[in-house]
Amino acid sequence: MTRAAYSYRSDADVPDFADDQPLIVFDGECVFCSGWVKFVLKHDKQQRYRFLAAQTPLGAALYRHYGLDARDYETNILIEEGRGFFKSDGTIRMVAGLGFPYSLVKIFRLLPQRVADALYEFIARNRLKIAGRQSCMVPTPEQRRRFIT
Repeated sequence: MTRAAYSYRSDADVPDFADDQPLIVFDGECVFCSGWVKFVLKHDKQQRYRFLAAQTPLGAALYRHYGLDARDYETNILIEEGRGFFKSDGTIRMVAGLGFPYSLVKIFRLLPQRVADALYEFIARNRLKIAGRQSCMVPTPEQRRRFIT
């Protein structure tokens, strides 16, 4: 899944979008994933991140661009400095980007990537059993400006 930085800009199927801040693409119908976004909104004091539901046309286009299965949105995507990060690597980067004390999560990089990704995949596969499904998350008026639609 490694691609050149900003490769989506030359993909005719990916609409233009503001990529000047890190973007978290998430399953907007998953209670677990939406809960994660709510956590980030609460703890992202510098308001670094923007958000995009995978169910939007842009979200689906980004999943296709990175060769991900757009039917089940099993992985969040972190797009930062034009690169896509997935699974455990993307999650660790997202959490670490919240600053201290969350940056301590970098300790999980000591785990072999294969082990960290297996844990991520287990949670991702079972996320709907764990937390259920909802209609797409609706941000509050104050949060709305941080979402790309």
